[in-house]
Amino acid sequence: MATIPHLIHAERIVSGVRTCNVYNPSTGEVIHTLGLADRATVQQAIDSARLAFPAWRNTPPAKRAQVMYRFKQLLEQNEARIAQLISEEHGKTLEDAAGELKRGIENVEYACSAPEILKGEYSRNVGPRIDAWSDFQPLGVVAGITPFNFPAMVPLWMYPLAIVCGNCFILKPSERDPSSTLLIAQLLLDAGLPKGVLNVVHGDKEAVDALIEAPEVKALSFVGSTPIAEYIYSEATKRGKRVQALGGAKNHAVLMPDADLDNAVSALMGAAFGSAGERCMAISVAVCVGDQVADALVSKLVPQINALKIGAGTNSGLDMGPLITGAHLDKVTGYIEDGVQAGAQLVVDGRGLKVAGNEGGYFFGGCLFDRVTPDMRIYKEEIFGPVLCVVRVSSLEEAMQLINEHEYGNGTCIFTRDGESARLFCDEIEVGMVGVNVPLPVPVAYHSFGGWKRSLFGDLHAYGPDGVRFYTRRKAITQRWPQRASLEAAQFAFPSNS
Repeated sequence: MATIPHLIHAERIVSGVRTCNVYNPSTGEVIHTLGLADRATVQQAIDSARLAFPAWRNTPPAKRAQVMYRFKQLLEQNEARIAQLISEEHGKTLEDAAGELKRGIENVEYACSAPEILKGEYSRNVGPRIDAWSDFQPLGVVAGITPFNFPAMVPLWMYPLAIVCGNCFILKPSERDPSSTLLIAQLLLDAGLPKGVLNVVHGDKEAVDALIEAPEVKALSFVGSTPIAEYIYSEATKRGKRVQALGGAKNHAVLMPDADLDNAVSALMGAAFGSAGERCMAISVAVCVGDQVADALVSKLVPQINALKIGAGTNSGLDMGPLITGAHLDKVTGYIEDGVQAGAQLVVDGRGLKVAGNEGGYFFGGCLFDRVTPDMRIYKEEIFGPVLCVVRVSSLEEAMQLINEHEYGNGTCIFTRDGESARLFCDEIEVGMVGVNVPLPVPVAYHSFGGWKRSLFGDLHAYGPDGVRFYTRRKAITQRWPQRASLEAAQFAFPSNS
């Protein structure tokens, strides 16, 4: 059985006394072992990045972009191989894995524009013979901690942009599905990235704490659960680090009486049950304005949920694969039991699903709850599974109040034909990413991704323009060359342009 190595200074290193197993969630079988980095291993990666930084920060942005162009080409050439690794270790379908990779490649494409996005600002003659400009300079050694649910896409949110901005990067991917992440990092080295500019260390809390506490690490990016996001933000910022920590979500879809219900049902099926609901942008609550909308929605959803094609993610033509681990399967099962006990109506029950030939897999069918109320745990907490809750309200204003009062504010959407309702919703909803007849309003790579409230800790969102600002710091320079043979008297008043 292969042991998955770290990638430090362009070398594959197996280190660490502690190990963990990597499973195929479609079978429940152990397929790899993984060495968990101790503090010495993390420091080795930090030292490699620190050593590489002076030369890399002085590499012209155009040359950094050339590496990214070659990287993009290698990613496209290896798409099938990467998708296979994602499916084997995460369980998502091959089509879903390929889609994830394509969204990650879009961020590499944005990073290819480094000469443009790093241009400074220049003003001539801001005063007598005085010019001023802003320069955007790299931070140094930065790090990213990424989740299991997008082992390709989320790391590609982070290090391509950080690297073209002139930083050196340490990636700590999820220990549950690290193989695709490691392969993608190797492809970047194959594209010509110098040694030490990107390092990958596998680990758990010990590795995370080592990155938080290391004075050489100037910034941390994180995507995961809210409790860990809050922990990383608190511990890292008090050490003076820059942090963007993206946390959990409870995403609502509002269905108005005038909605195109058939199209809304199709959208909700993909948004709620795609990737077995293991997405931070998954729609997990359908808020129906009026009982008539709710009754019609439920009646249309039931047959489609029952018809979901579920099996091993490495098979083609499926809608859903398994959940990531047996422990997570038990957790989602517990939420279903809790919802039933709380009085919600379980219309479709996905518990106890067995897939022929994969009886040991962590499979869970789609679930639908109706008549869910805001006091229920299944409404308040992020389930991170294929569970859709229907909540009934009497007006758009009541629906918006429900969403605005929730602790999370990651994503939301509204299905309507009415422009006035859509505009009110977009203006007044307290959520960071909003869709109008778009169920998964994930911004494209040249915008930025991030929620509000307890879905994001930090001031800057991920990737796009906010990503450039996060991975650089502005230096303002004011320059004056006095004329020859002129002597100017000292000025003791604060300088101005008057």
